[in-house]
Amino acid sequence: MLVLITYDVDTISVDGPKRLRKVAKVCVNYGHRVQNSVFECFVNQSQLVILKNQLEGLIDKNKDSIRIYYLGNNWHRHVDHIGKETSLNLEGNLIL
Repeated sequence: MLVLITYDVDTISVDGPKRLRKVAKVCVNYGHRVQNSVFECFVNQSQLVILKNQLEGLIDKNKDSIRIYYLGNNWHRHVDHIGKETSLNLEGNLIL
């Protein structure tokens, strides 16, 4: 399934920038950055549980926010894009 993860980490506090980098690093392990604090992630149910637990353990719940949008397997019907393409074809073959 495709999930869209967005986050807002308070970087004014001393440890904020470190939390921000850690959240981004976890998201990179599961998906592709499409905007500064927005990731598209193709995950199965067990991966999603692990991802959510990892993110929950990183943030300060009084200062930071993470939102997860569940677009499912038929996500093509729910996503419109205008402008420069910043996303990879995550369903296609990747040549490294």
